Amino acid sequence: MFEIREKPQKVERALLVSIYFNEKDLPETRAMLEELDDLVSNLDIQVVGKELVRSREIHAKFLCGTGKAQEICDLAHSLDVDCVVFDNMLAPSQQREWERLIDVCVIDREEVILDIFAQRARTREATLQVDLARMQYSLPRMARMWAHLDRQGGGSGGGKGGSGAARGEGEKQIEVDRRLARSRIEAIQKELEDVRRQRATQRKDRERQGMPTAAIVGYTNAGKSSLLSFVSGADVMAKDMLFATLDTTTRKISLPDGQALLLTDTVGFIRNLPHRLVEAFKSTLEEAVLADFLIQVVDVSDPDAYRHFETTLEVLAELGAVDKPMVVVFNKLDKLEESVRCETAETLARKMQMPTVSMSVRESWGMDDFMEACVEMLSHRVHTSIYKIPQYRSDLVAVMHREGKVLSTEYEENDIIVQAILPRALDSKLDDWKV
Repeated sequence: MFEIREKPQKVERALLVSIYFNEKDLPETRAMLEELDDLVSNLDIQVVGKELVRSREIHAKFLCGTGKAQEICDLAHSLDVDCVVFDNMLAPSQQREWERLIDVCVIDREEVILDIFAQRARTREATLQVDLARMQYSLPRMARMWAHLDRQGGGSGGGKGGSGAARGEGEKQIEVDRRLARSRIEAIQKELEDVRRQRATQRKDRERQGMPTAAIVGYTNAGKSSLLSFVSGADVMAKDMLFATLDTTTRKISLPDGQALLLTDTVGFIRNLPHRLVEAFKSTLEEAVLADFLIQVVDVSDPDAYRHFETTLEVLAELGAVDKPMVVVFNKLDKLEESVRCETAETLARKMQMPTVSMSVRESWGMDDFMEACVEMLSHRVHTSIYKIPQYRSDLVAVMHREGKVLSTEYEENDIIVQAILPRALDSKLDDWKV
């Protein structure tokens, strides 16, 4: 892995900075800075200061004017920080200018998220996707790796026919590293193509079985993995931290109407999720694109719950999955005072204009409502009928038990009267036996 630059062995004290340009954006900017605090803390870095900076216009060098930039520099020195983290996305040139000014490590929101993803990746697929995103981020920033060679001018000789004379040592090395980086990116992309083909084969197998699928999506740390564990009874890794899940996990559950449903957990979304990460994780997020419906989990106790809902829709739109049928799960209801639970859920439901279910996975509330919501989302796939089956065709009754849900069975002379909920394909085959 090519590092963006030589970072300190261990960053311990960080100053967080957010530059905004419109007074109307202040509440949103303040909320984003608090979120950045959580992100940086997930890297075990102590946040010793947070600074909101208003700039009347965007400046090419520092984003803000030189006077404001010097104030941030003085604050960083007074707090004795070894890293300044910007909530803004910094261009490579801006990152270099800030490091020259402050003389400490400077990173932006995207690099923080990439570092967290690198720590959390467990499977080969997730590792490849993170490596791809980091390499693409690093490539235009490689010039900073060779700042210590800036004083070395071109020497004589140094290559066949003196070809090294026209370039300094640093320039030559960075060109070599850039070629290596591009080769590595191509190699990762080829490996990911193999992974996508394998995933496509697995999907075709599921499609042949005719089993419906649902993808669990939502803001990071909303409780997606916990929901999957709760409803499936399976042990799925779920922790109270940002981006605990980078790898998809699929579990099979049985619905009250007898249908089987495949539930897939997906990586969490976040405001200003770097586009390159969305691109890198597209093979994983295709589960959301191809699912029969989506289950969006929202932390109803978070003051920014509706904004998190909108952020998820924005990422889904980028994936081409925003028009999928969706049920919204209001999770963490137990964190709200009992007196405001109903009002909060109703207010959010009116704004979202989608089917909603209120739950608390931690307290095991709302399982039945969730299951019924899934049944409703798949109601077009099944039909309830009464069938009169001759006893010599008991094999048909066995098929009903296997592929649907038998509600009642009665015996009448030589016939079996069966009321059942069956997949429409099977129901149509039994037309001759319907009462």
